[in-house]
Amino acid sequence: MANFSRANLPSISTGLRSAFKEGYGVKDLRKDIMAGLTIGTVAVPLSMALAIATGVPPQHGLYTAIVAGAIIALTGGSRFNVSGPTAAFVVILFPIVQQYGLGGLLIATMMAGLILIALGVSKMGRLIQFVPYPVVLGFTAGIAVVIATLQIPDFLGLQTDKLGEHFVDNLFIILRSLPTINPLELSVGLFALAVMLIWPRLKTPIPAPLIGLFVGAVAAYGLNLWLSSPDSGNAIETIASRFTWEVDGKIGQGIPPVPPTFTAPWLLPGADGQPLNVNFELIRALLGPAFAIAMLGAIESLLCAVISDGLTKTKHDPNAELIGQGLGNLAAPLFGGITATAAIARTATNIRSGARSPIAAVIHSAVVLLAVVALAGLLALVPMAALAALLFIIAWNMSEARHFQNTLRTAPAGDVAILIICFVLTVLFDMVLAVAVGVGLAAALFIRRMSLLTQTDKIDATTHPVIKGELPDDVAIFDINGPLFFGAAEKALTSLHLVDPNIKTIILDMHDVPSMDGTAIVMLQSVISEMKHNGVGMIIVGLQPRMIVKLRRAQVQKQQGALTYCRHFGQAKTVALRWHKMNFNK
Repeated sequence: MANFSRANLPSISTGLRSAFKEGYGVKDLRKDIMAGLTIGTVAVPLSMALAIATGVPPQHGLYTAIVAGAIIALTGGSRFNVSGPTAAFVVILFPIVQQYGLGGLLIATMMAGLILIALGVSKMGRLIQFVPYPVVLGFTAGIAVVIATLQIPDFLGLQTDKLGEHFVDNLFIILRSLPTINPLELSVGLFALAVMLIWPRLKTPIPAPLIGLFVGAVAAYGLNLWLSSPDSGNAIETIASRFTWEVDGKIGQGIPPVPPTFTAPWLLPGADGQPLNVNFELIRALLGPAFAIAMLGAIESLLCAVISDGLTKTKHDPNAELIGQGLGNLAAPLFGGITATAAIARTATNIRSGARSPIAAVIHSAVVLLAVVALAGLLALVPMAALAALLFIIAWNMSEARHFQNTLRTAPAGDVAILIICFVLTVLFDMVLAVAVGVGLAAALFIRRMSLLTQTDKIDATTHPVIKGELPDDVAIFDINGPLFFGAAEKALTSLHLVDPNIKTIILDMHDVPSMDGTAIVMLQSVISEMKHNGVGMIIVGLQPRMIVKLRRAQVQKQQGALTYCRHFGQAKTVALRWHKMNFNK
């Protein structure tokens, strides 16, 4: 039985404790505050944009950065990870919102939090090592395509039907709506996009997304004031014109100027606008999406932690990071927050801004909180076209187009096939299927490659350094090299079935067999039985003791003249000569 004593459980807050252990002073705090201010200003527009892309009002993305961002930073295993809503989740969360509404999304997020905690407690933090790079690159590029496609209606100002959960259907809806392009919306989107692309070249400390959304808001305000009117149907849509809120009987437009407060997710509306009916059927239906959220959250968070370790020469605790992510996703929905995970771009900005500890991520959450309370009215003026432009940039950066192209050009054919398959499955179906198929194909490719390394060769006794030709002609020597497992055992042992009928003893050199699985044991047992039936004895040389124990447990026991185990060839030669005399005297 597994021992879940306190000593064996992973610790939490290891990122914070490791920073303090190295020494933390006023100078470090000052750097954390400056870094937190920087990433906080970046997180405000990103959190709103990603919440809207998910299909929920923008304040839920801000609440995620506030609550989950702080909790994960204080309890996780990385010193520099910054968590919040991320683009990778859009393709998973958008269909959940379409089917189950905001309430269903928050319940699924809490379920995913429990799964992440279980993964951390069971020490599954090395999960990222088992997801091949072509799989990760394929599904992230696919996610980027889906995100960009979903932004086209807002960027062009299209009048479309409600988008659904399937990429192809959404694409046809968008194409049918192209005649309804709003030139004013398009001009604002292009203007904001151009500013966000050009601004980083000026090397200023003010983040490009903040400037892009600001100039977009100014342009939209001016165009709405002078060139359009709500009654004309060509007004530029903003956060305020699309979203309404109601808090304590007060109703407003845009974003409520209040901090996140406790809200029971099961009391929030489902897809039909009515409060959810939480029952076993709903939980069972949300279990699959929750598992998908947890798996993607684990992969992205651990990948982000690995990248931050490479940039800072530090080392994260993967199990503690999973527990921290789980706690953040368990708590955030209780305050209106959606799914959170570590964000690679925000983490890199955090490191470049001089962060020293998780305190920087806590400061970032405080900055977002201040923006919600003090600047909600201004944030509501941001046009939807400008937010779509920001998401275009996020999607492009996420696609890693250069790495994608380089992999297509230089990687082995098998890896290229996995990359393309994962990309196509993510776009046309969903990320969960893409990862499952991708990992399965990668495993099959690995098995094939490993099986090619395992081979059986017949050895000339006259040239063997120990035998030196001192064995009779009815003794044959075979050498097996490589692991014996279900993908390689048949290939390696087939040659033993084709042995010369004049051979009465086989010496099987297994010095270079590092492992043997159940399939190989069964096949070896079959070969030994066949040899015994044909009057051929087998001497196994150099097999590691732990594998001999496995064979004995499988009833592959020593038998005079039929099977024995030897440590070295000198002993095997003596046994082979004795068996030869026995056969000769029969």
